[in-house]
Amino acid sequence: MKKFKKFISSILVFLMILTLMGCSSGESSDKPTGSEQNTDNNSKQTETTAATATTLTVWSVNEIHTDMWKFGEAAYNKKHPETPINVQVEILPNAEMANKLLIALQSGTGAPDVADININFYTNFTSKDIQLVPLNDVVEKAFTEGTYEKSRFDLYKVKDNYYALPTHVGATVTYYNMEILEKAGFTIEDVNAIETWDQYSAMGKTVLEKTGIPMTCFEVSNQRPFWPMIVQHGGDYLTKDNEVILDSESNIEVLNYMLDMYKSGIAIQAGGGSTAVEEFYTFMNEGSVASLTMPAWYMSRFINYMPDLKGKIAIRPMPVFEKGEPRTVGIGGTGTAITNQCKNIDIAKEFLYEAKLSYEANINIWEKLAFDPVNLDTWSSPELLKKSDYFYKESFFEIMGPYISDCKSPANADLSVAAQDLVNNFIMYSVLVDQSKTPEEALKTAAKELRDQQ
Repeated sequence: MKKFKKFISSILVFLMILTLMGCSSGESSDKPTGSEQNTDNNSKQTETTAATATTLTVWSVNEIHTDMWKFGEAAYNKKHPETPINVQVEILPNAEMANKLLIALQSGTGAPDVADININFYTNFTSKDIQLVPLNDVVEKAFTEGTYEKSRFDLYKVKDNYYALPTHVGATVTYYNMEILEKAGFTIEDVNAIETWDQYSAMGKTVLEKTGIPMTCFEVSNQRPFWPMIVQHGGDYLTKDNEVILDSESNIEVLNYMLDMYKSGIAIQAGGGSTAVEEFYTFMNEGSVASLTMPAWYMSRFINYMPDLKGKIAIRPMPVFEKGEPRTVGIGGTGTAITNQCKNIDIAKEFLYEAKLSYEANINIWEKLAFDPVNLDTWSSPELLKKSDYFYKESFFEIMGPYISDCKSPANADLSVAAQDLVNNFIMYSVLVDQSKTPEEALKTAAKELRDQQ
């Protein structure tokens, strides 16, 4: 009996121990471990940071620019942990964004802190009451720390103030489809030998005869390669002082040259009328022409929209009309501005520097956006000199580096938007498509309309 009582007592003790262990285990599950405590603290710290971070709103015009803004956000936060930022990007089509921004600035409310403004619309914001923040201190910081293509900054300069920062040089080049040229009997050495437009046209005649494929195409609802060709030849739409020179003799000469190429079949109308539409990407991807003259930023369009041309496209400097003319000019561009509705201007300026102008930012602009950076110090970096699988196993920067010192950009004046509209919507179509006007007639008609607006 005593043994039985001892046995019962032992069982009861054992059950009590199990109960106590269970209670202990239950308490442990309610309290975080050291690792869990750290995670919880980090989470609270993240929430606190997010709550205290300065929000910067950015209106941008291209989805690929988002990589630039996110890079700038991370770079800024790394250098300024005491004043973190949270960048919110909204992507809008070029024209829609420009119109929306103009209304917001005129009404005094609803504008973002930071805005991308395409060169096609920029002077709408600077010709009268300027509601953008001067960025002279940001530009001066960049010029002190590195070597930059200054002509690209001058696009956004009004009197003594810079109101926007460039995204790229936009050095104009000629993209050659070597698969087509080789079918016509040409080698890369033959392409290397091209210096003048006459030599280029002669090659184009042979290519057309042997393959039936035109050498190139011209935009008829846009302005390329007309704009880079006239700037290269000493012309432009306007001077920096807003003098109309659209109907200059050099411009007439260039447009006559283009018309001759068009009539001979060496050049045709770009698919869709513009290199910026989906129809053109298909047109080019299918090998409809043997070459294309466009700015360097168009490399991103090749890579993203024309997969069948990978490895076939060789990049070379533009031909010239006369020896001594620049082999490249900077065309196009998106300037980034800070609006006067921004409540944290100093923070926004530092963010823009980290996103667009620092050495590291310019490396990122090439690696993520495939744009040629305005910080020329990066052009000799290993990252940029790396051979491209897409572009004929060559480095764009190795090819174009020797020509960048002569790169010039067109003038940006009060009537620039109106001048571009006339070229896009009237001049190219009336001269090349319906041929209702001669180059001289079209240019003089457009120039008169511009002068009447002065």
